[in-house]
Amino acid sequence: MCGIVGYIGNRDCTDVLLDTLSKLEYRGYDSAGIAVFEKGSIKVKKSKGKLVNLVKKMDVEGRPSGHCGIGHTRWATHGEPSDINSHPHGNRRISIVHNGIIENYKELKELLKKEGYAFESETDTEVLAKLIDYYYNGDPVDTLINTLAHIDGSYGVGIVFRDFPDHIYAMRKDSPLILGTGENENFIASDIASILKYTRDYYLIEHGEICDITQNEIKVFDTHKNIIEKELHTATWDVDAAEKGGYEHFMLKEIHEQPSAVKLTLSPRIKNSLPDLSESGLTAEKLGSYENIYIIACGTAMHAAMVGKYVIEKLARVSVTVDIASEFRYRDPLINPTDLFIAISQSGETADTKAALHLAKDRGADTLAIVNVVGSSIAREADMVLYTNAGPEISVASTKAYSVQLAAMYLLAVELANVKKRITSEECAKLTENLLELPSLIEKCLETKEMCQLTASKLVNANSLLYIGRGLDYALSMEGSLKLKEISYIHSESYAAGELKHGTISLITDNMPVVAVATQRALIEKTVSNIEEVKARGAMVVLVCGESLEIEDKIVDYVIRLPETNEMFMPSLAAIPLQLIAYYTSVLKGNDVDQPRNLAKSVTVE
Repeated sequence: MCGIVGYIGNRDCTDVLLDTLSKLEYRGYDSAGIAVFEKGSIKVKKSKGKLVNLVKKMDVEGRPSGHCGIGHTRWATHGEPSDINSHPHGNRRISIVHNGIIENYKELKELLKKEGYAFESETDTEVLAKLIDYYYNGDPVDTLINTLAHIDGSYGVGIVFRDFPDHIYAMRKDSPLILGTGENENFIASDIASILKYTRDYYLIEHGEICDITQNEIKVFDTHKNIIEKELHTATWDVDAAEKGGYEHFMLKEIHEQPSAVKLTLSPRIKNSLPDLSESGLTAEKLGSYENIYIIACGTAMHAAMVGKYVIEKLARVSVTVDIASEFRYRDPLINPTDLFIAISQSGETADTKAALHLAKDRGADTLAIVNVVGSSIAREADMVLYTNAGPEISVASTKAYSVQLAAMYLLAVELANVKKRITSEECAKLTENLLELPSLIEKCLETKEMCQLTASKLVNANSLLYIGRGLDYALSMEGSLKLKEISYIHSESYAAGELKHGTISLITDNMPVVAVATQRALIEKTVSNIEEVKARGAMVVLVCGESLEIEDKIVDYVIRLPETNEMFMPSLAAIPLQLIAYYTSVLKGNDVDQPRNLAKSVTVE
């Protein structure tokens, strides 16, 4: 989703804005622009397409030169991608960049037209810019307070006023925005990764707060213009964590970071050889009291939740409902104060997941956030939080976030089963031992690289394919299918293997690829039967299975074998070749692996 940066200090502002915007490209965008103070006026440059297009445009038209300005990468919501619809928006005395949606922009636009304002773009952001101009009274903070009273929706906004050339202003509701602070320079940014090169120190902006930033001072006001004292945070990531580190793509780097990321998620939560989630606020006493669990997420996080459901119900015998966050609110869910509500989100800013969290809190349930980004909105708003410690994930296609979310689900399932006395202390200790072995086993799974490359070469020209599995393998197959389609643009679907006969098998044609996952011993015989069904109809079958499975060569075309562990934890291992297959297929197609078309890393609008 849209990226915002701002800089004031002694450096060349254009250089800093372009550099920091480049660190936000992973969020997904279709245009970019900057506004820089130059000799008493605001110089705006913006362009449709990638950041390089903006640079080329400035090479022809000239680069603004100054020490204060704002920048933006846009992901279109209102109005198609174009130079005109690109941010910044405004006029000679004001310029703004905006992430989010102004829901009442149509009514505001009509009001402003009656006041003589003309509009060039189709965006809600231009309406917000002109509304700020309409209320401008010479005092930027007063102006923004008055403006906030008239807008509905979500926003993270950076603003510059011509009359205040040494100031950047910012305000936030729902959409992420932070204040970075360095020596004789300050920043605004959508996330810390974009400014790690310059500072690791930052302040979190809360809903409804208005910020006045100069080179050496940051003031934060509430809507009554009272000064708010802010706590300074320091990022644990360093700049290297947000760089490729010699890998061709961030996605490949992040796939290879999974052993260490899973270890960082598991190890701090294992004490005396048993899971212990009390540091997140989830005490054994609380765990024992919950009658039902709801897990809400979107996309990849939802697939991790599906694995969590299988494992929690099998081990702890507690009912788990998994819902897509964008649907949860609209079915009037039955949530009770005795239930645990879990929100899973890599960014901690996913708009639909936040909305579902608010509903659960309103209905009295205890809420737990499983997120990666420290200080994110979901983390701050939930009653309890479990940070997954994966470090920055830059590629739009999530890999290590999925693996650490699985690890969090396993920890919860094992501790819950122990607290509920569904397993013995010995069984709990053995399962915990299996968990601690996962990082080294994931490392071994990375050795399937060559077989995954071969598989990718067989998929690259396919028009469509299926992923099939049963039980946990089906839950994992959903993620494998999503990974392939989102970065290779090949249509793929995941089906429970037992459902093939109920319609889906009609899709099988000669040489159509079918990726089958079979790691669950009790279901392997039935899964192999389903594989035989598609093979008999001409499918080209790729099988992902444990190293001990015996299977006839005539049934499958390619086999990717994995080390084995407790079968409940096999999704952590089988996920690796599915990620690698998707990655190498995308590379072979010549796609932009880290920034697939039409997608955004952090979806901050509903």
